[in-house]
Amino acid sequence: MVINEEILNSAGAGLKKYRPEEAIFQEGDTALYYYQIVNGGVKLNNCNAEGKEFIQNILFDGQSFGESLLFGDKPYPMNAVAISQCTILKLSKDDFLEILKMHPPLFFDFCKVLSDRLYYKYIMLQKNSLESPEERLISVMNYLKSFQKNQYMFSFQIPLTRQQLASLTGIRVETAIKTIKRMEKEKVLKIINRKILY
Repeated sequence: MVINEEILNSAGAGLKKYRPEEAIFQEGDTALYYYQIVNGGVKLNNCNAEGKEFIQNILFDGQSFGESLLFGDKPYPMNAVAISQCTILKLSKDDFLEILKMHPPLFFDFCKVLSDRLYYKYIMLQKNSLESPEERLISVMNYLKSFQKNQYMFSFQIPLTRQQLASLTGIRVETAIKTIKRMEKEKVLKIINRKILY
């Protein structure tokens, strides 16, 4: 959800800078803030007992995260970690809820964002449990590209590493690399200077 920065600042939001791999919040923490990315990237993830990472989502400039948990009294079920230098606007839970009361259209925008995220979760759950590695990767790439105005073939550079794509789709990184190479041969995507164009 993107709230106008002027509204956030007038409500008392503060800017915080994070370094790559720095935790923004951790699984089990109490949800206390609305977070909106000014610039940079953030991954939402979990790690199992063996240290294997599962990435739930990766978010970039202008996107928000953690807000759905501000309506309940449950702890975060995931971590939020900076994947690059990033600047994030933080607004307290009480101030966030007050903004929604004062600006009813924002509440409806918020519902749309939640609906889109639930849709993504349903699609990924289905694809990751039933589909081939290629279909899993295409689902993630389609989702990421859906936010772009230009939808032409090879017009979008995937902003994720092969490791991040593997972690998002629940496949091994070796499988992701082989599948991406096969997809290039099938002209589903292009690879230029190790960057994936979709």
